[in-house]
Amino acid sequence: MPRRGDTKQVESRSKSRAKASHAPGLFVNYQAALDFLNSSVNFEQIHSKKLTQDSFKLDRMHALVKALGDPHLAVPVVHIAGSKGKGSTCAMLESCLRSSGYTTGLFTSPHLTDERERVRINGSLVNKEQFGVALSQCKDAAASIAKEHGQATYFELLTALAFVVFAQEAVDIVILETGLGGRLDCTNVASPVVIGLTSIHLEHTDVLGDTLEKIAAEKAGIMKPGAAAVSVPQSDDVIEIFRSKAQEVGCELAVLGQDILYSSRFQSATSRGPHPKVCVGQGPDCFEHMSVPLLGEHQGANCGLALAVILELRNHGFDLPEQQIIAGLEHTPRQGRLEKINNRPKVYVDGAHTPESVKETLKAVAQQVTFDSMVVIFGCGADKKSDAMLEELKARADKVIFTKSSSNARAMDPDELSKRYTERFSRSCESYPTPTQAIKSAGMSLGPNDLLLILGSFYLAGETKSLFEAKAAAPA
Repeated sequence: MPRRGDTKQVESRSKSRAKASHAPGLFVNYQAALDFLNSSVNFEQIHSKKLTQDSFKLDRMHALVKALGDPHLAVPVVHIAGSKGKGSTCAMLESCLRSSGYTTGLFTSPHLTDERERVRINGSLVNKEQFGVALSQCKDAAASIAKEHGQATYFELLTALAFVVFAQEAVDIVILETGLGGRLDCTNVASPVVIGLTSIHLEHTDVLGDTLEKIAAEKAGIMKPGAAAVSVPQSDDVIEIFRSKAQEVGCELAVLGQDILYSSRFQSATSRGPHPKVCVGQGPDCFEHMSVPLLGEHQGANCGLALAVILELRNHGFDLPEQQIIAGLEHTPRQGRLEKINNRPKVYVDGAHTPESVKETLKAVAQQVTFDSMVVIFGCGADKKSDAMLEELKARADKVIFTKSSSNARAMDPDELSKRYTERFSRSCESYPTPTQAIKSAGMSLGPNDLLLILGSFYLAGETKSLFEAKAAAPA
């Protein structure tokens, strides 16, 4: 039976270890650690057309974790891959496991306002001292293999750091989200007990391939012999790729709606208003009529996947009672997923950055948020399908303001977005070079019952969230 960690003991170990470590390579402070990290090659900041599959290799990551003593093999792992819904699935799953008394490690990307958001223990950011200590260990290990394998990247260092922290804290289970792809993603050095596969869409086609089948094959690359894999409902072609890969490597695959009883419906309730409910599994251990905690009809499949993973973890000896799962779902954090950051007027941020996700986000707002008028502040990467996203904005937004995040090197010029929007749809709009200016302009037209929605990228969502947090913390 997997053990349940003691939260206070974990916090105590974190503090004592950070204070006790005085390694020669230790960073002088948290900012020095960030400076080193941000000096590394960061594929998240590079236009996708400049990346190829040759940009991603696992040899260096295998060497890096070996130099660190193989921390990635120290604790059980649930590995999540897919095009859309990975972060939401991870968030719901982690909250349920933590609610059930297990000490959790969660690795996700990207972050909104702080790099430490990517590495969480029991839902909390690791402290700055521990982050610096672990990164210094990774820096030294990376230096030891650099001659043979080259310099470690930003994401490789963060992934290795997460493995180190989770192993040091001896968490009960790790929920691990892939970055780009799966087969060659540096998280794929892990040996998961359960694998979750979210919906597959055309994304990063320059790197992953230009068809759903090619992308599905890359995502399916996280399947491992002896592991159990679960997928949300997918197209027949994608499922065929998944089943073929599962058979090839000796991984047991179950698909919601085919191998696992699954249903999702959107309903209205007095206590919560309109929201999705899902049923997963059958028999005495199934989940019936579970309320989906995140906004949007599309979150039903992600919640169903999280619950199906929980059913598989029960088969591996995890004690996960239904009442604790219900409580865990209810307390799922919404960071960057239609997250409300202001009450009056209502202000939401969302990291949607594909036509499909923008469409679902706008649909979710219409179904589950009450407002008189909606103003959208939008900014996206230059390598994204901007025209298709503008089409979705035209259909739903009452007013559109374009801007860009100052931290996104790939951000599209807001004046270019404005020009395209006006020329394509003959609609008036505004554009500003900074989110601060865009928010000020939006504020001049917002009534107390109106809605301001900020979306298009996690960079923009994070920057605007920071602005609102700083305003809330400032003296009146």
